[in-house]
Amino acid sequence: MDDTVTDGRDEPQTDFSYCCGAITEVLKFGSCRLHSGHKVLFLIIPGNPGVVGFYRTFMQTLHRMFDYHHPVWAVSHAGHCVIPDSMDMVEDVSSAAERDVFGLSGQIEHKLAFLRRHVPKETSVVLVGHSIGCYIILDIMKRNPDLKILKAVMLFPTIERMAETPQGRVMTPVLCHMRYVAYLPLFLLSLLPEALKASLIKLVFGGIRSLDHTVVQPTLGLLSGDCAVNAMYMGGQEMTTVLERDNITIKKNLERLIFYYGASDHWCPVQYYHDIKQDFPRGHFRLCESGFRHAFVLDAGEPVGRMVFDWISGDLRT
Repeated sequence: MDDTVTDGRDEPQTDFSYCCGAITEVLKFGSCRLHSGHKVLFLIIPGNPGVVGFYRTFMQTLHRMFDYHHPVWAVSHAGHCVIPDSMDMVEDVSSAAERDVFGLSGQIEHKLAFLRRHVPKETSVVLVGHSIGCYIILDIMKRNPDLKILKAVMLFPTIERMAETPQGRVMTPVLCHMRYVAYLPLFLLSLLPEALKASLIKLVFGGIRSLDHTVVQPTLGLLSGDCAVNAMYMGGQEMTTVLERDNITIKKNLERLIFYYGASDHWCPVQYYHDIKQDFPRGHFRLCESGFRHAFVLDAGEPVGRMVFDWISGDLRT
């Protein structure tokens, strides 16, 4: 994607605030504050790590494709961001621990609280989930069925049997039993100069031919220490919590759901696509034919954004 800025509306704003008592980053294209006149908001619920900067190109594409008519926001997971100097990770340590705000259930409540606080009841929401963000969206629909959700787009959804997937079998022992072992190298990485960390990141991403270079800075933030620790903690809970698919919630909301599965996704095997399609033959299920990776934001934010536009533009015509 061309990095040249041709329109000021392509530049986002970043806000930091406390939500459920935890630091939260919101990346915003378009209106930064909503009022009753805003008919539609696109809200991105990220995967894990839930760093909103990874979704910049994807969001920019959506905003542009809809001719800048609808604001496009992404809300980070609680604690999945670089903390501004003037703020702390949490407002109240004991309250955050009691709520388990960095755990999976706490992150779902975090998103519900964000919607209640920042989105007017009159505004329809298009939720776009990625990976575990799709699981969070289904739980949002379950916990608050009265939310005015126009559509929910589920990209590379990890909504069932995560620990049984090829990647899950590798990561479950790491995240559930050896998480603390990884904290020391993470801490040592966080001490390196920014320029050296950036060089290491580019080296790791060197095999990605069409890397979106906007992801380098968010990756630097992920190596700040606390962000990665929170992501690993949440990931450990994902392995033990994301078990059976929530067919009841899917059935109740089938007409509003669009699922997009990867053809070679080690977090969500193709068999899961065939299974859900068989269980819900009237549902909107698509299998990737373009070779996009699970972490599509690394090199395919723009084409996936265009694809989502094609799927739902008809639903937003007035």
